Amino acid sequence: MKVIPMTQHAALKRLELEDADEMFWLTDTNRLHLREWLPWLDIVTNVADTRRFISATLDQDCRRQGTHFGIWYNGRLAGTVGVHNIDWSNRKTSIGYWLGVQYTGHGLMTAAVSAYLDHLIFGEWDLQRVAIQAATENKKSRAIPERLGFRLEGILRSNEFLYDHYVDHAVYGMLASEWR
Repeated sequence: MKVIPMTQHAALKRLELEDADEMFWLTDTNRLHLREWLPWLDIVTNVADTRRFISATLDQDCRRQGTHFGIWYNGRLAGTVGVHNIDWSNRKTSIGYWLGVQYTGHGLMTAAVSAYLDHLIFGEWDLQRVAIQAATENKKSRAIPERLGFRLEGILRSNEFLYDHYVDHAVYGMLASEWR
């Protein structure tokens, strides 16, 4: 089990199959909150679906394509952060993340992404570039890369289909030489 400290009360811990019940509960109790910006909620209908996701992330880790971590706050799962695959030839990746509504507004995600960048992306993996995409209207998600000094690189129009409509995405980038 890989753990990355964040604060006195929070840490990142690699997602494991034993986390499936708690992760499904967090997802299920936050459906309305998450549905506004995340397209995968309709395919996560039970603990087995969450277990399959975690299993896929463990396989991704074994193939050196990234690692997904749970964000743990006061002993409870608050959300996740992970990469969408690593392009080793070009030494780049992109990050995705989400939090349960009860954990927003406390700086948890900013601390989680910062720790992930320090320890994995620009640390252990020694990558050159990382991107974060967020729907242009998702101000809370866009605030994370903005707080961390990412550069807004552009807008991808109609980039993601969310249930019944397309949304544009803002694309942020950070280079290893720019990170702290």
